[in-house]
Amino acid sequence: MPEESPLIKSLRAAVDAAPDDVPLRLHLAQLLLEAGHGQDAISQVAAALQREPGNAEAQALIARAVAPPVTAPATAPVAPAPAPAPAEPPRYDWKQAEDELSDVIPPRFVESSEAEPEPDQQPQPLSADGEDDPAGVSAWDVETAGLSLADVGGMEQVKERLQAAFLAPMRNPELRKLYGKSLRGGLLMYGPPGCGKTYIARAVAGELGARFMTVSITDVLDMWIGNSERNLRELFETARRNAPCVVFLDELDALGAKRSQIRHSGLRTTVNQLLTELDGVDAQANEGLFVLAATNHPWDVDPALRRPGRLDRTVLVLPPDEAARESILRHHLKDRPVARIDLRKLVKRTDGFSGADLRHLCESAAERALMDSVRTGRPRMIETDDLLAALAQLRPSTGPWFDSARSVAQFANEGGQYDELLAYLKKKRML
Repeated sequence: MPEESPLIKSLRAAVDAAPDDVPLRLHLAQLLLEAGHGQDAISQVAAALQREPGNAEAQALIARAVAPPVTAPATAPVAPAPAPAPAEPPRYDWKQAEDELSDVIPPRFVESSEAEPEPDQQPQPLSADGEDDPAGVSAWDVETAGLSLADVGGMEQVKERLQAAFLAPMRNPELRKLYGKSLRGGLLMYGPPGCGKTYIARAVAGELGARFMTVSITDVLDMWIGNSERNLRELFETARRNAPCVVFLDELDALGAKRSQIRHSGLRTTVNQLLTELDGVDAQANEGLFVLAATNHPWDVDPALRRPGRLDRTVLVLPPDEAARESILRHHLKDRPVARIDLRKLVKRTDGFSGADLRHLCESAAERALMDSVRTGRPRMIETDDLLAALAQLRPSTGPWFDSARSVAQFANEGGQYDELLAYLKKKRML
């Protein structure tokens, strides 16, 4: 590393004294670049772009800083060279690109002239990163959730129901005693896949300061008779010992399918054991045990699981609204090298996309920019055009779910249990 000149040292001191002086910082960056201090120059330009994202001089400097070095031609006389062979495509230096673009500048977005959302549009539920948390734990592992409802964007109706069922009684013990509200209960979340049901469950556990256990059919089922029921019993006993604890039943339609449609007697007895454990939640000794469940197909869940005292409250988790889609896109772009992303335009064109769809959109755009960098040999930023090109190849994954749910909402809405879904379908003109 070449030694810094006195001029550069003086400019560093001046920049430290006046960090918002962009011209002074860019002058320092240019001298650093000419002196061979490439990484320091990139850091100074990044700081300038944070203050003035559209500064043309800064953008030109960052382009020079990340450009591959040019090797000077030899000056000594040489023999005549043979005819040049066909040019090979430039070889991409992965390590250099990683060093140059990793943590260089934060994402920068632009305001769009696109129209704002209609005033009568109500926010729809969504998770902050928008996807069902893929990370699972063993059935007997008890976690400490690191999330809270503040990390969840949108989903105001879901939050209100969670406040009434769990959070408000927990935070107000005197009022809880006055109104006879117990610290127990069950809630079923349903909706299209990829919209954040698991994320919500973890956030509830974090909000309560409670432990978290996730249960899926693979944690419970066993080939030997009686073992599946024993597994369920041990799982709930573990949760009770760790109260306050949130037990999350993932894919409830598989774990608690309608017994009238189950031919295997072992599965029927497993559902019976689950009903017994949920009834145990009503016992006074089980205060502080909260049962949340999630399913994409609530119409396949055994009706006995949804009677009062078990999973008696139901919440519809829908694809994200406009404000939530913007939050999800920011979340998935914040650690990537982006430049002048028009979020408003993207939000307008992604209606009906789930959080998982939006994550896939950002990954596809990053892949497009990466492959372009490989072809040219010069790393570049991810731009709005990359996201729009990726968007042209994608369709919302929620469509098939709504096709199935439409028939249920219209013709099997017994007792109004799917009224919320029916209202959403009418609002979106899907009926």
